[in-house]
Amino acid sequence: MSIPYVYDIDVEYGRCDRVASRIRRVVANNPSKFTFKGTGTYIVGEGEVAIIDAGPRDAAHVDALVRAVEGERVTHLLITHTHGDHSPAAAMLKQRLGDIPTYGFGPHPLRADAERAWAEANPDEPDPELDAAIAAAGADADPSLGEAPKLEEHPDYDYTPDVVVGDCEVIEGAGFRFTALHTPGHISNHLCFALEPRTSADVATVFTGDHVMGWSTTIVPPPDGDMVDYFASLQRLLDRTDATYYPTHGPPIPRGHEYVNALLAHRREREAQVLEQLAAGPRTILTMVKVMYADVRVELHRPATRSVLSHLVKLVDEGRVLCDTVIPTLRSTYSLAPNPPLAGG
Repeated sequence: MSIPYVYDIDVEYGRCDRVASRIRRVVANNPSKFTFKGTGTYIVGEGEVAIIDAGPRDAAHVDALVRAVEGERVTHLLITHTHGDHSPAAAMLKQRLGDIPTYGFGPHPLRADAERAWAEANPDEPDPELDAAIAAAGADADPSLGEAPKLEEHPDYDYTPDVVVGDCEVIEGAGFRFTALHTPGHISNHLCFALEPRTSADVATVFTGDHVMGWSTTIVPPPDGDMVDYFASLQRLLDRTDATYYPTHGPPIPRGHEYVNALLAHRREREAQVLEQLAAGPRTILTMVKVMYADVRVELHRPATRSVLSHLVKLVDEGRVLCDTVIPTLRSTYSLAPNPPLAGG
């Protein structure tokens, strides 16, 4: 089942665009292979408004947001998660607009020393041929996807929400009512925000952060990313009836259930590909990625190893795959378990 990706977004950095009756968007000038055209910050409501995912630590983006809400009062700053392209600008907006409360699941789940220790234990598998291909490709395929000189997936260790929001909690303002949906997988503190319709003309909408993105699949990066959680969080959206998804990166996603079903099918296919690779003999992750992602731009192969590692952590935990190290790593060698448990058993 192919994923019906959506790419069509008209971006002028600093411009405020109305994308629905109560929803406006300002896109930050931080395009990259992780952010597509940039971080889309949403303004919800009229007069008294909420801002979702303030964006990166970028003064020009914050200036644009301040202009966009001139004459209005920002009452809520909602944060989907603590990656560096989503939460850092919240503190800058508080300095400019007053002490507006931030709402989120919690601070970054792992501290810097823990993430450094994981990174030191998980260096990339060396591959000069791949590195040369990545360097040669650059951003030629799509210049908008070139690396930007800004923090993107790096953690925001400085952010702690003023208001800690749990699953199914309601966040309400003068012109909006959100239900927070805890959707771990990409990161354990990820929230989506479901906007309740106010009139018969409104459609049920979810702001999906990085949990569901229209232009790309979501990376599920260890040590905090978790593939079991990611599957469950996708199913969480399928259990709802929302019609349209608004991701932080890229255009709105219509027919949300169709799209999420395709994401689930894609992840199951990736898992099947891992097992198929291992059926031919022991493999490292990068060896598998170069086959499994042969039709994907080479500069995304290294990020893809993180998601494949998450698949393998799941498969090792299930007893279906063996690993030659105490815990699965990017450089481990993997093989099929000789007597795997029955599926669902």
